[in-house]
Amino acid sequence: MSAQLHMSGSGVSSAFIDRIYEASFVPDLWPDILSELAGMTESKGGLLLSTKEKSLNWTASDSVYGAFDDYLKGGWFRRCGRRVCILEKAHSAFLTELDYWTEDELQNNDIYQDFFYPRDLGWSAGTGLIMPTGDHIVLSVERARGRGPIEASFISTLNELRPHLARAAMIAARMGLQTATTARDAFSKLSVPVILLDLNGTGIECSSEVDTLSDAIAWGANDRLVLKDGDANDLFQKALASLDKRSSVQSFAIRNDEGRPAYVAHMVPVSGSAHDIFAKGYALLVFNPIDRKSKPSIDLLRSLFDLTAAEASVARELGAGVSVEQIADNGGVSVNTVRTQVRKIIEKTGCSRMPEVVSLISNLTLPH
Repeated sequence: MSAQLHMSGSGVSSAFIDRIYEASFVPDLWPDILSELAGMTESKGGLLLSTKEKSLNWTASDSVYGAFDDYLKGGWFRRCGRRVCILEKAHSAFLTELDYWTEDELQNNDIYQDFFYPRDLGWSAGTGLIMPTGDHIVLSVERARGRGPIEASFISTLNELRPHLARAAMIAARMGLQTATTARDAFSKLSVPVILLDLNGTGIECSSEVDTLSDAIAWGANDRLVLKDGDANDLFQKALASLDKRSSVQSFAIRNDEGRPAYVAHMVPVSGSAHDIFAKGYALLVFNPIDRKSKPSIDLLRSLFDLTAAEASVARELGAGVSVEQIADNGGVSVNTVRTQVRKIIEKTGCSRMPEVVSLISNLTLPH
């Protein structure tokens, strides 16, 4: 399928993004989503793989399903270092083989020589998602060996989609890539606080875990959801009002009564056939509880707040108490560049000033 079907100006069409979110709860749609991602990048197919502790769930586009079925059942997966390299890079973008191996290393890689190359595979663009739920997810497009490495322009398109893919994959992985039959079934599989909302922010249905949110939420007139953290509530209202445009912050921190970060909320649209599960629902607000034991990884910060790699790195340094001037010196960039990144971080995290960012990041980590 051609890239033109999905591209509109400089961005990806909202219709395709809607289908990504639809696949959150209807995993049978992932093979088509992966096929379309492959079409955008002139690749053969795509793969979505999720692991947590000893469990493994996966799906792939039809064109490469047989190959990756062999890959997993034949023991190649356990021997292949590609997934480990992608996750260990902690780089929240799509990477090709040449981002973590040299050409000589590829030529001497037994998995590529004995498995991928004989199947006319061998070039990919993959991204690793280390999610707050403890799931480790790898999503990739797989290209024919003879076509050559995936070009930077295609990587840019994939990176534009990455925040949406991350939210959808988080939900899908949490549900074990299984279709929910009802809202209650979905809530049970997710096992975190979830509120189903209508267009006006009225709560339609919620998971039993929402009972633990008394320090974070309240119910206003006509059962409209109100977040007690005023800054978070402003972001929530903006996200709800412009959800169809996908232009507002869709992940944000929520502070408790003591002013400490207590949750990270993700706004997930209800799209397409997901309405069969959630009836009149417009969006789901998914809450991930925050622990306070260690600093968050750069990848986790990117997943939570849609930060760029540079912004996430700056945010992590701020949380560790490093000054703007020292961050600039360490990174070999100007102080003005770092200050611009700080302004973006403030906007995306829902904070109003830099000390709030420092407090948020220094207290933020998520239990697995």
